[in-house]
Amino acid sequence: MSQVQRSFLFYLITIGLFGALIYGIMLKGDTLRQVEVEVLPPGVTVGGDVPAAQTFLHTLDGNMHHPLAILLMQILAIIATARLCAYLFNKLGQPSVIGEIVAGIVLGPSVVGYWFPGTFAFLFPEGSLTNLQFMSQIGLILFMFVVGMELDLKVLSKRAHDAVIISHASIIIPYALGVGLAYFLYMEFAPPTIAFSSFGLFMGIAMSITAFPVLARILQERGLSGTRIGTVAIACAAADDVTAWCILAAVIAIVKAGSAVSALFTIGASLAYVLLMIGLVRPFLVRLGEVHGDRENLNRPIVALMFMVMLGSSYLTEAIGIHALFGAFLAGAIMPPSLNFRKVLINKMEDVSLVLLLPLFFVFTGLRTRIGLLNEGDLWLVCAVVVGVAVLGKFGGSALAARFTGNSWKDSLTIGALMNTRGLMELVVLNIGYDLGVLTPRIFAMMVIMALVTTFMTGPALSLIERWFGKDEGALEDQVSPSRQGWRVLISFGQPQSGKKLLRLATELAPKDPAALHVTALHLYPSEDLHPLEHADVERESFELVKEEAARHGSPLETVFKVSNDIGRDIVQVTNSGGYDLLLVGSGRPLLRGTLLGDLLGFTTRALDPSKLIGSLTGQGSLLPADDQLDERVRQFIEGAQCSVGIFMDKGYSSATHVLLPVFAPGDLFLLNYAERFMRNPGVRITLLDVAGLTVREPSFHAEAQRLSKAGMDRFIILERRFVDQPLLDRHALLLTSYASWTRLAESRSPWLAHVPSTLIVKP
Repeated sequence: MSQVQRSFLFYLITIGLFGALIYGIMLKGDTLRQVEVEVLPPGVTVGGDVPAAQTFLHTLDGNMHHPLAILLMQILAIIATARLCAYLFNKLGQPSVIGEIVAGIVLGPSVVGYWFPGTFAFLFPEGSLTNLQFMSQIGLILFMFVVGMELDLKVLSKRAHDAVIISHASIIIPYALGVGLAYFLYMEFAPPTIAFSSFGLFMGIAMSITAFPVLARILQERGLSGTRIGTVAIACAAADDVTAWCILAAVIAIVKAGSAVSALFTIGASLAYVLLMIGLVRPFLVRLGEVHGDRENLNRPIVALMFMVMLGSSYLTEAIGIHALFGAFLAGAIMPPSLNFRKVLINKMEDVSLVLLLPLFFVFTGLRTRIGLLNEGDLWLVCAVVVGVAVLGKFGGSALAARFTGNSWKDSLTIGALMNTRGLMELVVLNIGYDLGVLTPRIFAMMVIMALVTTFMTGPALSLIERWFGKDEGALEDQVSPSRQGWRVLISFGQPQSGKKLLRLATELAPKDPAALHVTALHLYPSEDLHPLEHADVERESFELVKEEAARHGSPLETVFKVSNDIGRDIVQVTNSGGYDLLLVGSGRPLLRGTLLGDLLGFTTRALDPSKLIGSLTGQGSLLPADDQLDERVRQFIEGAQCSVGIFMDKGYSSATHVLLPVFAPGDLFLLNYAERFMRNPGVRITLLDVAGLTVREPSFHAEAQRLSKAGMDRFIILERRFVDQPLLDRHALLLTSYASWTRLAESRSPWLAHVPSTLIVKP
């Protein structure tokens, strides 16, 4: 008996023996005590198919209305809606946070509650919001902890003069305008039990806030992170954050105490807390960061200790009366200054806070936002005034202060547009005011709309400023050098290993004079996946292998790195603005292609695309997905690029030693130029597979093929055959074909496509 058979026999005996033992004990145990049977609902009995089904449905209904089941259903709906809206707004060139805020409003009473009240009542039944609120608060605490760690005080110190002047001006000017606006709104919109001082102070701080995290990501996406204007904006936003949260803590203390005199005790306790955190806790954390500053040493006990510091700080500020979020923010700000320590710690908690818990806060805010309360034209006029005052104070105040500190009008307006970004931080302040009873539902809805409008306008305002004054020094197009002469190739890659192989392929296609080859390596990083603190490290790591490959070949290389919220669009943009002769991109097989779900999604997306639907009806296209191993983004390059495009599918490529060149139509003639380029490398052999007899019946094909055959001697072989088999494919390292031929083969479902080696598909 083999080892496998013995193991299987042991498995059967063990399961059977102990299963029988469990069954016997259960039967014996039922005789120990008589248990009263639960009374079932009227009309439901035990026994029979129908009653049993009714019992199951009754149990199922009870399970679905259990608080935990309701919470899980809410979280699932919230995350799905938030990701969908974030994707849609990314396509519009807006930050993801805008889409997530809109998702909250959509799921709230303003949209789902108004149009689908039954669905709204099922998703958010009465009494279920308490659990959602507490979980959203935990998400906010984690988020504010991350925001505190994002503050780079070294950047602030480098631009301290400009940052302090601009940030404080961008606080005091909108604060004054907010208090002035509160004077006119107080009688009609403030709660009757709230004094004007509390209402005015909160309106002022709500007008003064800036969304530091959103601003940092906008700078990344526009390629401004390393520029002078980007550094100034980050420093101003950091100073603004610190100042605004200190003011907010004082305002909360005054509101809770009821008067400025009573608030002095709360403010005194707050100062003692800050001194404790900075004077005692921070030195300990700095020392801890020196010892455990890398990923290997940042173990679970250290992470648990950091969480304890965060939660302890949040608890103290909540007990003192200045809100738990301030404690989380300060705990993050005093974390060890080592960027590596902060990056590792942020990576451990950011996904949970941003993807899972923070959307709960957006939806909870949306549940509070009742846009339907603005049911009169006068109310919308007041809302427009609120938005106008917010923009005038923050945008105008920041731009004016930047201009007086010596910046150009273009840079000043850019800083104003960036500082006017409010985003999530504004919602945090508004929810605090709502919880304290300072803001009524009607003014709360107006302020939420203001937060959305001021954040949404940042991108268009920056584009308008660039169009009016000209391209910015950090713009993506200006990072390339279209003035260079020679054969210009742009390689765009995701993984560094892919970039290395694309560069190798570009050098194998180099002209006779290697010095005439100019390669630009482009790496675009998804905006949601890159934290601002990791920008420099990710850029260096992305080009490390490509630069090593370039040094090995002695090829000149330019690099372009940018955070992007639409990678396909930006690749086409760089390609068309750089005067390139060839764009080389890698293409992997789509994740779901070949599965039932993938085919279904492929069919539905084509059915929803009007151009593909019309093409199928006129006989010019098909709604059925073609298994051509190319995803939709690659098609975007092919359709949008104004130069030749090469799509490279890597299947273990090392070098083009043996190249198979199948030709199917007269349009494939241009491929012989690429074959000639490959043959300039000694040792490369080209097999021209003439499937359609073009080298015999087409004079141009015959002439070019004969010329290459004579020039290459035995390195250029013409093979006339009407079929392709796997042994032929296995003998070659690279398949070279045209995009038109590849598409036709894919549509005909040619079986040999599944066995192709590494493939270069060229669209001239």
